[in-house]
Amino acid sequence: MTPSPDVMIVGAGIVGAACAYELARAGARVEVIDSGLPGGGATAAGMGHLVVLDDNEAELTLTKYSVGLWHSLAKELPAAAEFWGCGTVWVAADEVEMAGARAKLSVYRQHGLAAELLDERQLYEAEPNLRAGLAGGLLVNGDAMVYAPVATRFLLEQSKAKVTRAAVTSLDDLKAGAVVCATGAMAPALVPGLRVRPRKGYLAITDRYPGFARHPLVELGYLQSAHGDSNESVAFNVQPRPTGQLLIGSSRQYEDATASLLEPMLERAFAYMPGLRACSVIRTWTGFRASTPDKLPMIGRLRDRVYLATGHEGLGVTTSLGTAKILAALILGYAPPIPAWPYRVERFDG
Repeated sequence: MTPSPDVMIVGAGIVGAACAYELARAGARVEVIDSGLPGGGATAAGMGHLVVLDDNEAELTLTKYSVGLWHSLAKELPAAAEFWGCGTVWVAADEVEMAGARAKLSVYRQHGLAAELLDERQLYEAEPNLRAGLAGGLLVNGDAMVYAPVATRFLLEQSKAKVTRAAVTSLDDLKAGAVVCATGAMAPALVPGLRVRPRKGYLAITDRYPGFARHPLVELGYLQSAHGDSNESVAFNVQPRPTGQLLIGSSRQYEDATASLLEPMLERAFAYMPGLRACSVIRTWTGFRASTPDKLPMIGRLRDRVYLATGHEGLGVTTSLGTAKILAALILGYAPPIPAWPYRVERFDG
């Protein structure tokens, strides 16, 4: 008889795969189960942007730590994972947003992050296809990109975990020392009442236009869009792939909305990069982010032997490695590498 695993992970996306990888490195016997293919779901639907965000201290701590882990892992990743340490340019439309860029620069430097302010001339030298009249921007040098489906499969392979394709209807029925729910926006199906809401995002990808954009480009109003609670929002977010293709985002829409945000999202991108109108979009798709009330993930023990690693909003790829470090520490009983309390599951109780 095959012994039960030490840890059973439900969900073979990037978060589940990272948890399997970290737990296996710590000596645990791990099994992963998912009704779909590894690296599918929200992992396949996302942009793969590895970005440090500073909307609050907990977000900054987790994203900074996780992006550092990605840089350490990069040398082991296969070429098909397309890891690219390209940085991010936050675009300021006017002097008000330039003030925001300066404030962001101050925070980043206080936390030891490499970043530099771009004036109007430097912005256009870096990204000549942006529209005229923008005030400048902020280049964050340590951000990167990765093709998450390949990275997911790599992490699973390295973990040597048994991966089973099957549907799970109850976490309590799984035979393991610990069970981890890492099913993203689908987590409430297994944990009724969980404070996680699906939040739809639209994406488009173009044909190959090498050099059209040189960095991931994000408007400085993005955080207001990402962390707000409005039912619908769009923001300028264009990211070049090493292939020369361009990924176009960003949008957020709760599951009860009906109108498509694809056209407003594209129009927002055209407003910042007018030349995009002449680029051929070859595919569009949607995915669902797992959103919590405070836009921070739930990482930790839910009850008895059941743990959660969900609620990452649009930062699942970025924070997957940091999430896995925290979760492994909590399951195996050693101190987490960064404070775990901001992400505790019970913070929404009462």
